[in-house]
Amino acid sequence: MGGRGGLRALSRGRSRTGEGLEKDFHHHLSTQEKTLQICVVGSGPAGFYTAQHLLKQHPQAHVDIYEKQPVPFGLVRFGVAPDHPEVKNVINTFTQTAHSGRCAFWGNVEVGRDVTVPELREAYHAVVLSYGAEDHRALEIPGEELPGVCSARAFVGWYNGLPENRELEPDLSGDTAVILGQGNVALDVARILLTPPEHLERTDITKAALGVLRQSRVKTVWLVGRRGPLQVAFTIKELREMIQLPGARPILDPADFLGLQDKIKEVPRPRKRLTELLLRTATEKPEPEEAARRASASRAWGLRFFRSPQQVLPSPDGRRAAGVRLAVTRLEGVGEATRAVPTGDMEDLPCGLVLSSVGYKSRPVDPSVPFDSKLGVIPNVEGRVMDVPGLYCSGWVKRGPTGVIATTMTDSFLTGQMLLQDLKAGLLPSGPRPGYAAIQALLSGRGVRPVSFSDWEKLDAEEVARGQGTGKPREKLVDPQEMLRLLGH
Repeated sequence: MGGRGGLRALSRGRSRTGEGLEKDFHHHLSTQEKTLQICVVGSGPAGFYTAQHLLKQHPQAHVDIYEKQPVPFGLVRFGVAPDHPEVKNVINTFTQTAHSGRCAFWGNVEVGRDVTVPELREAYHAVVLSYGAEDHRALEIPGEELPGVCSARAFVGWYNGLPENRELEPDLSGDTAVILGQGNVALDVARILLTPPEHLERTDITKAALGVLRQSRVKTVWLVGRRGPLQVAFTIKELREMIQLPGARPILDPADFLGLQDKIKEVPRPRKRLTELLLRTATEKPEPEEAARRASASRAWGLRFFRSPQQVLPSPDGRRAAGVRLAVTRLEGVGEATRAVPTGDMEDLPCGLVLSSVGYKSRPVDPSVPFDSKLGVIPNVEGRVMDVPGLYCSGWVKRGPTGVIATTMTDSFLTGQMLLQDLKAGLLPSGPRPGYAAIQALLSGRGVRPVSFSDWEKLDAEEVARGQGTGKPREKLVDPQEMLRLLGH
């Protein structure tokens, strides 16, 4: 990039005096020197919002975003449910950022494998790690490895076209599925399992997933939580959607809600509204129209409270999951610190599919980066990585896998602010840094072909074209080799 401007200056100055040339050349170098070269690792909301903030706040910042997938947008593409297209509108904002002349996207580059963090730190003034939480928390119970058990994260990746999950093939031949966990991901998975397939036909769900869901025999989905109705982790919008799901009825045990009316008086308003909706659904007689809808529903979903998974039970031949053994619990403590303690009673819940939805987890990216494996985050203070000057983090790898896209936006802007404060205070390297030019040379020597944002736009156009025939917004490409072939890489 640098060289081209210099050549233009030279050709412009040919007819002028040597002195004019000299001045032009020095001017070019000094703008190069003023460029703040930033590298962001990960192109989900955390990566893009961090880039957006830096580009807006620093007119000389140049941001390169590296992504291990050939395609951008992280969990907006691979996490948000296909029937929530409005949540994906942030892609328009991210695309605007990527179109900035001071921003570049480099997909198909895995940091920690294709290029190391020390190599990035050498090439840039600052490096921000925003690569999210690409793993799931294990249940750590016997039978977890049986066929018929998978993480909700992998299931979501499967129906959303995440390349590594494209061959999941979940077995939906049984009539009952059990989801361990009561957060929004658990509700997403339950909703996709129970939604009539014709309602998903015009979403961007993958062709393969839609085919499997059409054949599904799952009629009942249980969402199991260790604690009670006051501790559920999902939000009211997702719950309301579930209650109104066509062809499905809720199963809630009124006994789980005894004495809750008094307790909800002192809880914060969002939690209060959520619990009131649960309470009404569990205990009040529905309106005639709603009662008729529920009576005709062929599928059902329910919340099982005060149950902690102890073991996945094998089928008689020991070859697959056939149920979950649950310990009955009771609550100790008050408020947020409420813990579930086993009462000694056990209960078996038969099912053909077990999905664990007990949280996402970040992985360490590179031995040179400190990592707290217990909390699953990079140890940091307000986004500054502990003991590594010039290294920052934002999003889930900074604070853990909680919160929605808006939470990540605030969090990423904050990390961006800290970085610029450090720049002002003279804590970042002075003098020019080569940025992508240096990394490109390394990648090329290692046989890695990065995918640019305009490459992605070709893939995007291909997906949209493939979806048009069937009335879908797009038909996602799920095979990285096919993506690279289409680009002639």
